Amino acid sequence: MGRQGEYYYWEWRRPQPEDFGLLGLALRFAINVAALWFSQLVVTGFDVEDAPALIFGAVIFGVINAIIKPVVKMFSCLLTILTLGLFTLIINTAMLGLTAWIAGQLDLDFKVDGFIAAFLGALVISIVSTILSAWAGENILSHRREW
Repeated sequence: MGRQGEYYYWEWRRPQPEDFGLLGLALRFAINVAALWFSQLVVTGFDVEDAPALIFGAVIFGVINAIIKPVVKMFSCLLTILTLGLFTLIINTAMLGLTAWIAGQLDLDFKVDGFIAAFLGALVISIVSTILSAWAGENILSHRREW
């Protein structure tokens, strides 16, 4: 977000090269960890028992969102348009459910109990990720560009 006078406004920008460097990757990972941690605190039925499960769950979640989610979004583009973007919440729910399933296969204590828990967890993760990404873009990545 940018600031003009006393009013805040959204500023759309293209991804910058530093967004994809080591700092950008570390920030996205930290944001995933924070969003997953906060979500499991506030959503009943979404449980992450320990730090290794949280960290490896964030890695799995990041890989799924980087590889599988774009393919799913491409094939469901028409449905997303017809639902005015609300189908994206279902896609996010499926990605969180897939993360929990893979974590379960790896014997991690990362559990999502049912669709409602996955839906609410994905909703909280989306909100927290958006807020933290906007903050990091304005306070961390933008200062790096000035160096």
